[in-house]
Amino acid sequence: MHFSVIFRVLGILLMLFSMTMLPPIFVSIYYSDESLIAFISAMALIFASGFMVWLPSNKTKHDLRTRDGFLITVLFWAVLGIAGCLPFIFSEQPGLSFTDAMFESLSGLTTTGATVITGLDDLPKSILYYRQQLQWLGGIGIIVIAVAILPMLGIGGMQLYRAETPGPVKDSKLTPRITETAKALFLIYCTLTITCALSYWAAGMTLFDAIGHAFSTVAIGGFSTHDASMGYFDSPIILIVCMLFMILSGVNFALHFYTSRNRSIAHYWQDPEFKFYISCLAIGIPITVAYLAHTDTYDLETSAIHGSFEFISILTTTGFGTADFTIWPGFLPFFIFLFAFMGGCAGSTGGGMKVIRVLLICKQGIREIKRLINPNAVIPIKLGQTSVSDRVVEAVWGFFAVFVISYMIMFILLMATGLDFLTSVSAVGACISNLGPGMGDVALNYTDINNPAKWILCFAMLLGRLEIFTLLVLFSPSFWRR
Repeated sequence: MHFSVIFRVLGILLMLFSMTMLPPIFVSIYYSDESLIAFISAMALIFASGFMVWLPSNKTKHDLRTRDGFLITVLFWAVLGIAGCLPFIFSEQPGLSFTDAMFESLSGLTTTGATVITGLDDLPKSILYYRQQLQWLGGIGIIVIAVAILPMLGIGGMQLYRAETPGPVKDSKLTPRITETAKALFLIYCTLTITCALSYWAAGMTLFDAIGHAFSTVAIGGFSTHDASMGYFDSPIILIVCMLFMILSGVNFALHFYTSRNRSIAHYWQDPEFKFYISCLAIGIPITVAYLAHTDTYDLETSAIHGSFEFISILTTTGFGTADFTIWPGFLPFFIFLFAFMGGCAGSTGGGMKVIRVLLICKQGIREIKRLINPNAVIPIKLGQTSVSDRVVEAVWGFFAVFVISYMIMFILLMATGLDFLTSVSAVGACISNLGPGMGDVALNYTDINNPAKWILCFAMLLGRLEIFTLLVLFSPSFWRR
């Protein structure tokens, strides 16, 4: 383990992160709000901390190895989560406690979208902007790590694309090709964000709201600048724009990369994961809309808008809302909520287990049924024309098992803190899948739950965002042995 190079990277990371305080500083100056000093203080403290971490190891030249990659990936969110909470503490509004500030910061950076802040419409503009920016920064961090780094470490949904993923997936150390991949992905991410912001602006949002909501839409975060979320705008056109960009952001960014490089959309329709993702949307949306209309919850037109929007928002784990889906009739709230566990595609900003894993679990289930009928048959699992090795299938089942076990442990722990069953089971589900809104007492926000529960949910956010094993591997004694 090369701790010197790890500290060097973290120091640089913190110093770079301190520069992200500049945009909210300019926003604070422009709107003359009272949070200017909070951002300047946070910027100075974060930069100084980064400099002190970097200075002793600034001349280290070791290459990063796989173990270093695991540790840096975890520390990326943990350290930036701590740094990111400072403006929430320093600013008089919202003036959060350390626990609440840490929860809000991690929720933003992991693009979970769970919030402990109420009265968003009355907050300083710079704080509102900063929350949205946190999600945007977390989103691009997720994309680069999921597409360029996790495959090299041999984990994550993108391991299935090892042969074709842009990036250094065949070497045992981090190479300069990560930089090339990161640049291409960043360009695509920025293009999507700018296009989304311009579309929102053209649809009727103010420029401030358009930029803020573009940040959280493309990052699949779900933070809004208004308590009523997307329902504040009461505009079908804005909701249609949002649905389009949520769907696009839930797609594997490697496919966006291929499309931009080859000037062809054929890659989308050749990808089994993408086809399964679209199929889930094509099945779930009509069921949701039809049930809302059948139960007279809304008229047909309103059912089509609200039903489609909420289903897409939950499936992609964005977490925007136009209505409180938790009070919809019958099975519908649970039907929609279950799709959040699947989430977006591998290599997207979406949370959840990822579409590719769910697809493989389904195929494995079908294979086992066929084996019962024909015990001696050799039945390969295929994604398109490519056979998937049993090692990958085993890894997917291992991930699923650990996901369920982790979920159950945290669910029991939440109930032990005093929360009721529905709140506990949905809060863990919403945080480990990086969705945000849950049911029960956390349907709208997480303000009223106790502090121990918030720390458990912070761990759930990190666990879900880092795809379980990346975080849990650090708890293995063998990881730390030479």
